[in-house]
Amino acid sequence: MSAGGLSETEPATPEVQHIVDQVKPQLESRENRTYGIFKAVAYKTQVVAGTNYFIKVQVSDTGYVHLKVFQSLPYENEGPSLVGFQTGKTKDDPLTYF
Repeated sequence: MSAGGLSETEPATPEVQHIVDQVKPQLESRENRTYGIFKAVAYKTQVVAGTNYFIKVQVSDTGYVHLKVFQSLPYENEGPSLVGFQTGKTKDDPLTYF
């Protein structure tokens, strides 16, 4: 994959779930709600000066959100940051750039 392009969709890994767990409070604060279920299902990456993750997260039996999370380069020693999100998604909605 070239820098700047999106990867293919991959099944979520434990590392991606860890990122999702770290940004969950950021989303809950922006949405002014809490999520009982917050399970990473699939993701794409975009290599920039760090990595953008586009992550599909299951938040209820049939509800999903798409998260855009920026992870800086390791030497910057910063945690992931929620850049954007899309609510009202379904299991079948494709992950796209936003």
